Amino acid sequence: MKQMPPPRIIPRQDHPLSRSMISPNVLKILYRLKDNGHVAYLVGGGVRDLLLGREPKDFDVATDATPGRIKKLFRNCRLVGRRFRLAHLHFINEIVEVSTFRASPSDEQEEDIVPPIPGSEAVRQPRSLVSEDGLVLRDNVFGSPADDAHRRDFTVNALAYNISDFSILDFVGGIEDLERGIIRTIGDPSVRFTEDPVRMLRAVRFAALLGFTFEEMTWQALVENAQGITKATPPRLYEEILKLFLSGEGEAVYQYLRLGGLFAPLFPVLDEWLNSETAGFPHVQSGRNLEWIDKRIAAGDPVSVPLLLSLMFGEYLEERARIYHKQGFTSLDATEAAVAEFMSEEVPVIAIPHRVVLAVREIMILQNRFRKMPGKRPQSVLSRPGFMDALAYLRCKSESSGEGSDVLNWWESYAVNKTLPPFPVQIEGGEKPKRRRRKRKVKTPPATL
Repeated sequence: MKQMPPPRIIPRQDHPLSRSMISPNVLKILYRLKDNGHVAYLVGGGVRDLLLGREPKDFDVATDATPGRIKKLFRNCRLVGRRFRLAHLHFINEIVEVSTFRASPSDEQEEDIVPPIPGSEAVRQPRSLVSEDGLVLRDNVFGSPADDAHRRDFTVNALAYNISDFSILDFVGGIEDLERGIIRTIGDPSVRFTEDPVRMLRAVRFAALLGFTFEEMTWQALVENAQGITKATPPRLYEEILKLFLSGEGEAVYQYLRLGGLFAPLFPVLDEWLNSETAGFPHVQSGRNLEWIDKRIAAGDPVSVPLLLSLMFGEYLEERARIYHKQGFTSLDATEAAVAEFMSEEVPVIAIPHRVVLAVREIMILQNRFRKMPGKRPQSVLSRPGFMDALAYLRCKSESSGEGSDVLNWWESYAVNKTLPPFPVQIEGGEKPKRRRRKRKVKTPPATL
């Protein structure tokens, strides 16, 4: 077994992290593990964020206690995962993830016994399993704190806070990279991205969110392995995409993804369209929309998933709908066709749930309805489930491009006052009502004798 170098130890007086910054629930976990003879560290992004003066979204704990032992120590424990066996400790206001120190997958095929399905025999599964192309399928090989640090993704995420003496343990040079603002993989970046392609998206998210730059070899490996991002499962990619674009740094993420070659395999149709022009003009609205979303998140305003996706794809969907409209489709049918066509290409790559697809379609359809002021039954428009998101879409478009401000003002006034604003107008591009033909009176033939 390879001998790991000793960690750099930063004593309490040389770092700003204190117990007062840590969730009381997490402190209880750390102390209970310690008091029962186990090594327990606060690890991962929580340590990174606290050292940077940021508020962590959550806290993770790593220990030498096995999952079974953790379950015996904590009544509120639920064991989850097959690929990575983890313990989730449930409290009233948070869930804390506790993992056992792990080593990198090895050639030794140790086995876990999987509880049997009723009526069948127990199944033995290898604790580590790697596919032919290097993708880690299963990783439950336990190890030391040093092993655990070296198998993490990036140096800035491999720092540990020791509850025993309140020191910071740095096994991989994370403190130095944190001070320099660098995203660097632990070990060969190409191997790490092959083991888990989603690490490339995590690298982009951390760089954008923290304002860090990429270490040269890490960035080069990301560019070279970008096409492999689709080896990750579509449901996992969907979760990661939401983390990326709802991080508050969506526009920076967008630029990193396009620059690094990750955007094309994730959004192939949209990427091809973004690289073209329409009537001599480049397609820049998606980037502007993401800037608008970032400002909204910074202001504490919620952004729903359907609104996010509508603003990302909206410029393309509107152009496709206009093409269908010229082919004789009604505005409604043209929009539905554009959304269905795009989503049929996108969903196999990123598993966007059907309910979200329907909500995106509703937002886009309401853009056509907004152009009719007041139109038929305007009060029913206010009660449609996608109205507020559709109005937010129109507001973003108006603020970023200057289009549709008159329509926006009319509907916002109507939504607030519930009375029709004066001088409703027919906006160019909206469907004009069809003229009704007057029915001719049928002459009754004279009665015959």
